[in-house]
Amino acid sequence: MKPTLTFLLFCFLSIAANAQAPWSRRMADSFIARNKDSILVGKSTLTRWDYEQGLMLKAIEKVWYRTGEGKYFEYIRKDLDQYVKEDGSIRTYKPEDLNLDNLPTGRALLTAYQQTQPGKEKYKKAADLLWKQLEEQPKTKEGGYWHKKRYPNQMWLDGLFMAEPFAAEYSTLFNHPEHFDDIARQFELIEKYAVDAKTGLIYHGYDESKEQKWADKKTGVSPQFWGRAIGWYAMALVEVLDYFPKDHPKRAELIKYLQRLAPVLAKYQDKNSGLWYQIVDQENRKGNYFEASASCMFVYALAKGSRLGYIPATYAATAKRGYDGILKTFIIKEPDGLISIDKTVSVGGLGGTPYRDGTYEYYLSEPIRKNDLKGVGPFIMASVEMEIAAENAIGKGKKVALDYFFNQEFRKNAAGQQEPFHYTWEDRQHSGFWLWGNIYHDLGAQTVSIPTAPTAENLKGIDVYIIVDPDTKKETANPNFIQAKDISEIEKWVKAGGVLMLMANDTSNCEIPHFNELAKVFGIQFTNKNRNMVQGTQFEQGRIDVTTDRNIFTSASKLYIKELSPLALSDNAKSALTDHGDIVMGISKYGKGTVLAIGDPWIYNEYLDGRRIDNSFQNFDAAKELSIWLLKQSVKK
Repeated sequence: MKPTLTFLLFCFLSIAANAQAPWSRRMADSFIARNKDSILVGKSTLTRWDYEQGLMLKAIEKVWYRTGEGKYFEYIRKDLDQYVKEDGSIRTYKPEDLNLDNLPTGRALLTAYQQTQPGKEKYKKAADLLWKQLEEQPKTKEGGYWHKKRYPNQMWLDGLFMAEPFAAEYSTLFNHPEHFDDIARQFELIEKYAVDAKTGLIYHGYDESKEQKWADKKTGVSPQFWGRAIGWYAMALVEVLDYFPKDHPKRAELIKYLQRLAPVLAKYQDKNSGLWYQIVDQENRKGNYFEASASCMFVYALAKGSRLGYIPATYAATAKRGYDGILKTFIIKEPDGLISIDKTVSVGGLGGTPYRDGTYEYYLSEPIRKNDLKGVGPFIMASVEMEIAAENAIGKGKKVALDYFFNQEFRKNAAGQQEPFHYTWEDRQHSGFWLWGNIYHDLGAQTVSIPTAPTAENLKGIDVYIIVDPDTKKETANPNFIQAKDISEIEKWVKAGGVLMLMANDTSNCEIPHFNELAKVFGIQFTNKNRNMVQGTQFEQGRIDVTTDRNIFTSASKLYIKELSPLALSDNAKSALTDHGDIVMGISKYGKGTVLAIGDPWIYNEYLDGRRIDNSFQNFDAAKELSIWLLKQSVKK
């Protein structure tokens, strides 16, 4: 039967749309299309709990944060659910192997546990199992984890990526501050024993006993500088620093390790292609080749490290040269519209059966594969970083503050401690602004909280100040109502050039009277009218169409804003968004500053993460456009 014209047109449009998407999304979609139901590693025909699975789930998670498309989280959840049982046990996982390669998927468990969803306790129980393995993992005499139980006394660079990002996130989430010393120790030992003093490169492995045939009898290190091993180490550093406490004395040491490594990576980057070789320091030796996974890992680490200020900004250019080389050399556009990445070495190890001696000839003997997951995952992660780099200047040097004083609700966190929640940057559940904060970070801005009443001192250096849904007595026993002194401080700050955003809620869930005293200064009032009262999952009842109001929302057209309080405007205040005769959003220019008001906190996680409302709504895109607009309104004070 011949395909219909309609079907052919649909296929053409799907391919064309995918071709316009960012590379991270194109590769994630290509991967999912090839692994619809489960993740197969290498040539295996059976699924198993595996580090490549964990690498891919983390890469897909990053695309979810960039797009707000729930399909990416659902893919992660469904994959985990093939392994994790209700009691937290993990199918195919063998704790007795004491293998660090079993830990990376634990990061996906922690992501799933932090979301609002039923039955999520099983993900914590499974993560606890992996943590128990880490507590029992055998160590060298100086405290370095054996890579596997069957590889005694050996530390591999791979192991730093396999174990430490999971350990750092778990320690943060479940309050194990003492473990950060242990995390730092792993990096210290690699720096002490595996770094070559002459080149600055890092040997793949180190045998404390010096008994392995591959180990140098004096130093214990393996013979060669394998690209991907160094890539694992570089990625481990930038991933661990996401969670390492800012005030921990060892944090500065980790940053110094990255600062030491960055110029070494730049030195061994091929000047013509921007890529790196399989054996990093032997570019002219017969048989050596440009290798995809190492190149992607180095680009990711350099781009992220420079963006976050760990290494000089000049390394962003090094990363960009590398990424351009990756696109030119390794990326293949397939006839079916999907994309592939070529030239990833399938594996690299030491010892075992048959014995891997770590020589140059050994590393070049391993097969090269197309779409090996160790290339696919790092390519997605590198692509995400390059996409962030393209927009990171928008908020560079700017600070966005969220009020935690007028909105002040608490709950017990995963460690059993009291924490603020509900419209906070840290809250990853549906009630929080974690995704909105992540948008600001990608735009280059810093997010902070203000837990006390606004003053000239704590508003100093703030570019955007956001007050959301002030508490009623129903929500907080002793709410902090907005007072005349607060209004005076905020007014002076706005007049000097500050950007203020006021987000109310429906009248039954927001302390409107005092909030209106503040809004009145700028010609804005939240009315007593409630509209868009949504019943159950009838999401169209919360629809707001953006038609002519294109000052803020340049492309987003269909928004979901439920149970909102429309505005009444006077003086210099003007509508920024009107729907069916109601003013949904208003702008007031006041002195050098700007005030933006809306009657609902409509961009919290529940309505950005793509998991609840219909995919036709564009809240995530709108949140990004709103953030860009707010940042651009700020002026130097």
